Amino acid sequence: MLQAKKLCMRYDETIALKDLSFTVAPGEIFCLLGQNGAGKTTTINIFLGLIAPTSGEALINNIPVANNSSARDLIAYIPEIVQLYGNLSALENLEFFSRLAGFVYSEQELTNFLNRSNLQEEAHSKKLATYSKGMRQKVGIAIALAKNAAYILMDEPTSGLDPKASVEFANTCKDLSANGVGIFMATHDIFNAVNIGSRIGIMKEGNLIHTTETAKITAQELQDLYIKTI
Repeated sequence: MLQAKKLCMRYDETIALKDLSFTVAPGEIFCLLGQNGAGKTTTINIFLGLIAPTSGEALINNIPVANNSSARDLIAYIPEIVQLYGNLSALENLEFFSRLAGFVYSEQELTNFLNRSNLQEEAHSKKLATYSKGMRQKVGIAIALAKNAAYILMDEPTSGLDPKASVEFANTCKDLSANGVGIFMATHDIFNAVNIGSRIGIMKEGNLIHTTETAKITAQELQDLYIKTI
């Protein structure tokens, strides 16, 4: 599983994380809510190995992330804005990033990854410069699938998506979950957190204040709890 064990992060006099602990099991979708500055992105950056915590540990399948590329090989990252090569097609981007990760696939295999991400087939050969944000996200998910990632980290993935794209994104996440992929999602989107997630956490000033299973809370109840918390 993906696990945070008493993560603390201090920047000079600013404390970004305070004894943060949680787990994300295979196939689970854990949505983390919180205001800007609550510590969500800092948490993601620690799991990506971009920064080291002041104390505590981030682990993936019991392998410490710090200074360990084998742990980071198990994860993929989808940022709020997926940065890909606009002059290349979806197939070309997917092949390029797959090779960077050490995987060589046939064109049919690459097509299958794009189909699994629910990108319409007529777009596979079009340049990414013509894509919407939602379509770029699908290519990012296909790259995660091609990398054979056990866990996908997402930062504000539904920001700026139209209703149709949000529904498509939710369905893709549920498909990933059904196939055993764990998802850790930092978001402000209460409705999609309830719709997509297995569990939800609420952060405030580096602390995980509440956690709940989505089956036990409605969107309205979560909104009331979130507003009360922050």
